Amino acid sequence: MKLNYKQTFLIGFGFFASSVAWSMYNVHVPTLLEKYLESTFLIGIIMTFDNIFGVIFQPLFGTLSDKTRTRFGRRMPYILIGLPICAVAFSLIPFTWSLATLMGVVIIFNFVMSTWRAPVVALMPDITPPPLRSKANGIINFMGGLGSLFSFAVGGILFKLGGVPLPFIASSVVMLLALLVLKLFVHEEKYKEAAGFEDNAEADQKAVDDGEKSKKTASLIFLLFAILFWFCGYNAVETFFSLYVINTLKDAAGNYLTEGDASLLLAFFSVTFLFFSIPAGFIGSKIGRKKTIMTGLAGVTVLFIVMVFTGNIWVLRVLLFLGGAFWACVNINSLPMVVELAKWKDIGKYTGYYYFFSFSAAIISPILFGWIRDLVQNYDVLFIYAPIAFALAFISMIFVRHGEAKKTAAN
Repeated sequence: MKLNYKQTFLIGFGFFASSVAWSMYNVHVPTLLEKYLESTFLIGIIMTFDNIFGVIFQPLFGTLSDKTRTRFGRRMPYILIGLPICAVAFSLIPFTWSLATLMGVVIIFNFVMSTWRAPVVALMPDITPPPLRSKANGIINFMGGLGSLFSFAVGGILFKLGGVPLPFIASSVVMLLALLVLKLFVHEEKYKEAAGFEDNAEADQKAVDDGEKSKKTASLIFLLFAILFWFCGYNAVETFFSLYVINTLKDAAGNYLTEGDASLLLAFFSVTFLFFSIPAGFIGSKIGRKKTIMTGLAGVTVLFIVMVFTGNIWVLRVLLFLGGAFWACVNINSLPMVVELAKWKDIGKYTGYYYFFSFSAAIISPILFGWIRDLVQNYDVLFIYAPIAFALAFISMIFVRHGEAKKTAAN
């Protein structure tokens, strides 16, 4: 059994487009909001609006795509309609002239994003045999990391050249190019047939007794709470890192760093996530997904604690560079663990579970951290908050007993 690398890379262009948008959104929208609002708490609340849409609508559209039958497949219709609308709305964000117009465009963008993100993510487990899903998810996240790297590195350079509008416009163009690749080269029904899946392929699941189902349910619950905790840590850093940089860090001349500098710093994290995403999938397949995730959680916890004690930009670059590799170990192997517990016909539902908990974290965490930051009036607390969240995720993972790759395809 071998992974179809070409097919997986092509599917990854959907996640690439999504990552370009989200990474740029999380870097620049908080600073756009800061022009109208002084409270970090209120900024945190507004930054959760996109995740509220995700929690409500992503499971819904994931389930709807399970039931969709068209000549383009089950998932592609949502991508082909939603992605271009998102690209247009995204390009309009920096041209808003008030809080009301900014929020109006952001709400449209985030609603439409929630209609196609679950379908595009469900493509991978849909057509990939269970033993190969960690490797495949590594490739998918490699493409996502490539999108983030574009946003942070190229976006940072474009910001310095042309201000806020230029990165948004460039990202929208890249999203449309990714859509073109998907339209021309991804034919999901053909891939599914090549993988040997059938709609009623559940034989091994029927053999599982009630006791084993109960144990799997317990593992699923602990795994989902681990996902909640580690995304609480990650989303706080992703959302507030730009504000941490421009309010805390100074260059050699004593001037505070800019949004562009924050974007370039995050590029160090993204570049190792990018290049370690595929190896992380292979490691998960080799030593086990649980061990790989727990190693990643331990590593990123230690590195973020160290960040509390240094304001040196070069040290931060090294820590973020290493942190990207550890985060890859966590992120690459989590979705495959969740869908490993699902029947083929329930993959959309379990993908919905994954996004319900990960996006719930993205709702809770910015508000919670924003409230804490307003209390202490110090952005350094970001790197105390995040390690605590990662440590709670580590504890939850101790109790996960299922979700490893089967030796043979279950489906």
